[in-house]
Amino acid sequence: MDDLKELREMRAVVAEPDAERIAAIRARLTAETGRDARRPHARPPRSHARRLLLVAAVGVAAAATVVVVGIDRRSEVGRMSPSAHPVTAAAVLERAALVAERRPAGPSTGEHRWLYRKTVVRQPNDKEAVTSDEWTRYDGRQTAAIDEEGRLQIEDFVPDPDDDYLSPQQLEQRMRALSTDPATLLSQIRADRRWTDFPVAERGLAANPDAEAFRVIGIYLAETALMPPKLEAALYRALAMVPGVGVEQGVDDGTGRKGLGLYMDDQSSAGTRSYLILAPSTYEYLGRRDLWLRDERIGDGVAFKAGSVYTAAVLTTEFVNRAGDRP
Repeated sequence: MDDLKELREMRAVVAEPDAERIAAIRARLTAETGRDARRPHARPPRSHARRLLLVAAVGVAAAATVVVVGIDRRSEVGRMSPSAHPVTAAAVLERAALVAERRPAGPSTGEHRWLYRKTVVRQPNDKEAVTSDEWTRYDGRQTAAIDEEGRLQIEDFVPDPDDDYLSPQQLEQRMRALSTDPATLLSQIRADRRWTDFPVAERGLAANPDAEAFRVIGIYLAETALMPPKLEAALYRALAMVPGVGVEQGVDDGTGRKGLGLYMDDQSSAGTRSYLILAPSTYEYLGRRDLWLRDERIGDGVAFKAGSVYTAAVLTTEFVNRAGDRP
């Protein structure tokens, strides 16, 4: 990777440090290099030496920026420093893409396998969250779940032709037909009629192309068991091209896990903010969160008050050999 190119890209989203901050950074750097010099046979770890090289480059180009946003190369996956600010959606999404495209490919799928998913859903007007363990056969012809008495129930499944449901097999085929070029991928998503027309018609809302693109990308990202790494990276870069996407740190997925919340405000009468939540170190999908920014009224009553929250956290999504198996 071209370190200077990476440095210039990070420099564009980082605030200028003040004089006091630069002095403190210079003092720490001098002390650290001095300790290494006093150990004549000691060689700094490769990752440490690389960070020092980047800091030196900053001293020539623009003082001490890399100390504000650093990349820890000791880990197999890079991570943005928690002290980085301001954090922009573009920076988060590019970092997520770089990490995603280095993930190993998932295990093979097949018609004999089942997709297991464990989720925790909290409705805005409910006091308790609902945890679900569900299995779907790869071809979608059977589903399974645990009943109230703890027994596994397997049922044949016939999808409603008017629904937008896809089996794991159909969804995987759909993903493999998508482009990994971000601009082309975004065009494909904007032209998607399966997951835009039906939900919009059902809600009776006017379509917002940017909001619909954001929502469809979220549908794909939730299917991590089927996601090719290069497609995941392209989805993050496509999302960066959607106008109006912002980011917040420390967004709760409803289970206590806090991540990076990529959001877009719904401009409809509902007035909600929808988040896609990513793990702050691995950038894996954690879940979604909807926040009501104002009261949502139905008729003369208030269905959801401002501040109401809906969350859907994905704890596990993996292929197993049989219904009832867990990873």
